[in-house]
Amino acid sequence: MSDALTPAPTPAPTPTPPAPQSPSTSPSSLTPPLPLARNRRFQLLWTGAAASVLGARLADTAFPLLLLARTGSAALAGAFGAVQLGATVLCGLHGGAVADRHDRRRVLLAADGIRFLATAGVVAAQLLGRLAVAHLLLVAAVVGAATAYGGPVRPLAVRAVVPPEQLGQALTQEELRGSGAALLGPPLAGLLFSLGRVVPVLGTALGSLFSFFATLAVRFDGRPAGHRRQAGDGNLWAGARVLLASPLLRATLGAALPLNVAGSAMTLAVIVLLRDRGTGSTAIGLVLAGEAVGAIAGAFLVGRLHRLAGPGRLLLAASWLCVPLTVGLLLPGGPVTVFLVLAAMNLAMPALRVMIDVLIFRQVPDELRGRVIAVTMTTMLAGVPAGTLAVGLLLDRFSPATTLLMLAGALALGLLPASCSRALRAARWPG
Repeated sequence: MSDALTPAPTPAPTPTPPAPQSPSTSPSSLTPPLPLARNRRFQLLWTGAAASVLGARLADTAFPLLLLARTGSAALAGAFGAVQLGATVLCGLHGGAVADRHDRRRVLLAADGIRFLATAGVVAAQLLGRLAVAHLLLVAAVVGAATAYGGPVRPLAVRAVVPPEQLGQALTQEELRGSGAALLGPPLAGLLFSLGRVVPVLGTALGSLFSFFATLAVRFDGRPAGHRRQAGDGNLWAGARVLLASPLLRATLGAALPLNVAGSAMTLAVIVLLRDRGTGSTAIGLVLAGEAVGAIAGAFLVGRLHRLAGPGRLLLAASWLCVPLTVGLLLPGGPVTVFLVLAAMNLAMPALRVMIDVLIFRQVPDELRGRVIAVTMTTMLAGVPAGTLAVGLLLDRFSPATTLLMLAGALALGLLPASCSRALRAARWPG
């Protein structure tokens, strides 16, 4: 090393009593945290959540198949997802308020327990020969409501067991869980359904039960910071006011919302496009798996993408890139081309979801964070059926190619307001 960095020897000073150490400089405070892989509480929560999310992906396929097998009605098969989503949206704001007012660990346990009881009841009713359509739709509402209450709490539980400097790494691992479940869930549900109509539903119930016991085994302080009750503390709309009051948060949601709506609506257009080109149902399922494959690969790129650009510029760049990629779905090459384009679209999605955590969820105090998360989730979910319905109506009148071109144009128009935000373009990573 350079001599300039090496202090010259000095006479030994006269010994003096050691000064009391402040908490910020004590040796214990300087001890580096355990590596995330050795953080038992986080890994237990992650494993339990992985089982629960995989069970949810099983249910997304299994319940429509069960309704279709019992009634022969495609409308009733689709009603399960509609009822479930509707319950999640309706209960979303209250779920955020509950997360900010009550012990989050108990809320998470209650959500997992309710999901287990609801899905286990379907298995019992089927075995007793008493399963009815009304019962299945009631389960859809119960599971959707449980998701509204458990959804905002899950990321808050991660914050309670992971030090701030490891939060980005933890959220990246969370992305791997969701993408892996999206890839494995549908084919696994089909396989289990072939063994018995309620076998995948049993898998869903067991996933919720495993998550319940994993959360039960993890001790953490689930009380919100500043949990002492104050006037207006439980206001359902506090999260929405926080989002609307900040130019940065408004612009972030303004960019993420059209991207989420367009991505969900695009799936239907891609299915019709492939069908019209003569692609079989099995091949269509494999092509759609390109989204999950791209997201899994993208989870390993989160750190690199975050170093490449600031969070706002990264969000805008990845969102605008989806506009030409949507048009790229029409390139020649058949299912292989569509698979590769879908994978490319989703490469940046894990980085964007972690980035939204940085731009929105970390910008608000903990006692409001549950409501802000709930408003964000509810807004994203509420736009999905509207986008899918709009694309369905377009497909009734236009070809899939024309519909995809119109979808690309709508996405571009939707991104314009956020692209004009100086606050979003100037956003920086914390630290």
